[in-house]
Amino acid sequence: MVTVRAWRPRLPGVHEVLHARFAEHGYPPHTHATWTVLIVDSGSIAYDLDRRSHGTAGADVTVLPPHVVHDGRPAGATGFVKRVLYLDDAVLPAGLIGHAVDRPTIRDAALRRAIGALHDGLAPGGDPLAAESRFALVAERLSGWLAARRPPAVPAVPGPTRRRLASGLRDLIDADVAGGVTLAEAAAVLDTDPASLVRAFSAAFGITPHAYLVGRRLELARDLLLDGVRPAEAATRAGFYDQAHLTRHFRRFLATTPGRFAPVQARVPPQPPVKADRSPPR
Repeated sequence: MVTVRAWRPRLPGVHEVLHARFAEHGYPPHTHATWTVLIVDSGSIAYDLDRRSHGTAGADVTVLPPHVVHDGRPAGATGFVKRVLYLDDAVLPAGLIGHAVDRPTIRDAALRRAIGALHDGLAPGGDPLAAESRFALVAERLSGWLAARRPPAVPAVPGPTRRRLASGLRDLIDADVAGGVTLAEAAAVLDTDPASLVRAFSAAFGITPHAYLVGRRLELARDLLLDGVRPAEAATRAGFYDQAHLTRHFRRFLATTPGRFAPVQARVPPQPPVKADRSPPR
C-alpha cells in the first residue's frame, strides 16, 4: 500500500511537507536542493548517502543535506511510515553539509517531539505563530547538533533583555490580536532572532507567544459571541482559521462549544417592557 500526501505550508523556510506510507517502494538515487529532515513513525528505512549505508527508525531524526546523492527503501517486511520536512538550503549553514554527510542521524527525544509538533502546526488550518515558534527552535537545535554532535546549550538571555523582548512582543501581539504578527516581523522590530524571542517570552510570562495569542483571540471571540455575533463570523473576526478551529480551542479552554457558550436565544436583545394601558374605561 502506498499513501502520499504533500503540501507547501505558508511558512518561510519550509519548502515542502511530505507524509507517506510505503509497503515496498524504494527510492532510486537522487538529490534535493533542500535540507531533508525525516522522522519515521513506524517501520524502518535503509538508505545510502554519498555511497555509505545508513538506517533510521522511530527514535531517530535524520538530516540529509542538499545536493548529496541518496536513496531509500524499507528495511523490513512491514514497510514504513514517515514524515518529512524539506527546508530551504539557507535555513542551515552550508558549512554543515559535510557534518550531515558524515553523521546524518541525531538521537534527541526532545528534538523529535518538537519536529512532530511542528508537523501538526504545519497542517492546513494549523496555527501560523505556533508553527513559526516551533520551527525557529527546531532549526536552531538542528544547527547546534550538526555543528557540535552533542545537545546544543540553550543560550541564556540576560534578565533586562528578556523583559524588553517579552514586553515588546506582547505589545506587538496586543496591537493586532486578530491579524497577528509573525515572529520574523517581531524579531526585526525588536532587533533579535525568532528563537531568542520565543525563549524570552516563555521565560518572562510562563507561556509561549502562541499560547498567549490563542488566549487573547479566545477572549475576543467570547466578547463577539456575547454581542450576538454567530460562531462562524466570530471565529474569523477573532483571527481563527474557521469555526472548527475556534471550537477546538473553546473545548480545550472552556469544555464547551461557542454555540453552547452563548446560545442564540441568550443573544437576542431584550425587548422593552410593554406599558399597561391605565386610561379610564369609556
